[in-house]
Amino acid sequence: MIVVEILVIIIYGLALLLIFLYALAQMSLLLNYLKSKKIPDTSEQFNFSNPDEIPLVTIQLPVYNEMYVMERLLNNISKIDYPKHKFEIQVLDDSTDESLETTANHIQQLQQIGLDIKHITRTNRIGFKSGALKEGLKTAKGEFIAIFDADFLPKKDWLLQTIPYFKNKKLGVVQTRWSHINRDYSLLTKVQAFALDAHFTLEQVGRNIQGHFMNFNGTAGVWRKECILDAGNWQADTLTEDLDLSYRAQLKHWDFKYLEHVETPAELPVVISAVRSQQFRWNKGASENFRKSFLKVIRSKNVSFKTKIHAFFHLLNSTMFLNMLVLAILSVPMLFIKQHEVYNLYMLGLGFFVLSSVMFFVFYWYMYKTIYGKGLKNFIGYIGMFFTFFTIIMGFSLHNGIAALEGHLGKRSDFIRTPKFNINTITDTYKGNKYLKTKTSYNTVFEGLLALYFGFGLYSAFTITQHGDFGFFALHFMAFLGFGYVFLRSLRLSV
Repeated sequence: MIVVEILVIIIYGLALLLIFLYALAQMSLLLNYLKSKKIPDTSEQFNFSNPDEIPLVTIQLPVYNEMYVMERLLNNISKIDYPKHKFEIQVLDDSTDESLETTANHIQQLQQIGLDIKHITRTNRIGFKSGALKEGLKTAKGEFIAIFDADFLPKKDWLLQTIPYFKNKKLGVVQTRWSHINRDYSLLTKVQAFALDAHFTLEQVGRNIQGHFMNFNGTAGVWRKECILDAGNWQADTLTEDLDLSYRAQLKHWDFKYLEHVETPAELPVVISAVRSQQFRWNKGASENFRKSFLKVIRSKNVSFKTKIHAFFHLLNSTMFLNMLVLAILSVPMLFIKQHEVYNLYMLGLGFFVLSSVMFFVFYWYMYKTIYGKGLKNFIGYIGMFFTFFTIIMGFSLHNGIAALEGHLGKRSDFIRTPKFNINTITDTYKGNKYLKTKTSYNTVFEGLLALYFGFGLYSAFTITQHGDFGFFALHFMAFLGFGYVFLRSLRLSV
């Protein structure tokens, strides 16, 4: 029995250590972000008052069965402010439903008003999104390739704000910040926005300003066509082709530019099945890219040690869900193990890792106040959002942890698109959406069981000794609520 106890303590301690080191890396990015505010942007830019400096641009719109948002997407893109003879639009349409015909009709109407827009279709979906992008690149006329997913709505001056930076001939990518048109639709969208806002402020700026590897986010960015080809073109051997190409390009010494001030509105998934498919793809893809790229980063003689450290945690980001799951599950037996006095010193040592929570609290607060502002009212709102966020992501830790594990083990799976709903305001509804999945996964069953498991942990806090032991109570309470929320929301769409 004592061997099992020691094994539990060691694994628990290792999970805590990795989370602590990850928190330190995030704090490093926060410090980089704060320093960036004192550094003026002196980037060279094209002078668009000189027509000869305005380059040719191709806008690629990779779509697949986007019946509810295609009209919105095409109408929005048709209003882009850029000389008409200097840009073309490729609708890379792999659709297999009635949206294929309605999209073709809409494109014909836009062609009649003088827009250079082409409807490119394939008889198969080889390579999924990366395959479509690669196919379009063969005939793309543009020197620069702007990419937007179907749920993105770039502003009219988007190209005017991004393309000028490519006067720097070493610049391979310009990435812009996502914003969210339906942030306040539900608790689920608020949590997603909270997580994405941290990535698109502190993380992207923190990496980019110090020359660490960052990533093109799959949409709302522009590539130099030469950079794509030089880095080996789009490849479909991971579920996150954007992260893959980003690392290959930076290993080829191409520069990346992140523009926090250029905002690109988009729609967040509003149902949990859509969030599940998106999260699974992102987290598994990150692990696949860790396997594919990290050793290349380590072996590169032109990459600094600090950049290698940040690349490690960047590519291992999704594995934190696995650590979180291990930490939560082992915390219940740890509640019983810690009653033995022989482990008292070790337990005191583990308390040091409370600092991880403090660092995450500070990290996310800087993001929150950047978007919502300072003040007591906003700080109180932040406290509630911070704990809600960690409660919900703990509920997703089984689903995302399995995705990360599959990626590390090399298990292949298809690219599952995230369904779009055309949800713009709180009064819009997704009922009747034909792309909704209603089948309950095995993960949902286990999430329900985990909610009961952590309910037992809560009960044990009161009964384990005469006066109780509430050292893990907050963790178990958040895990109970998180897994319960994910279980019930998933079940509601399955009955």
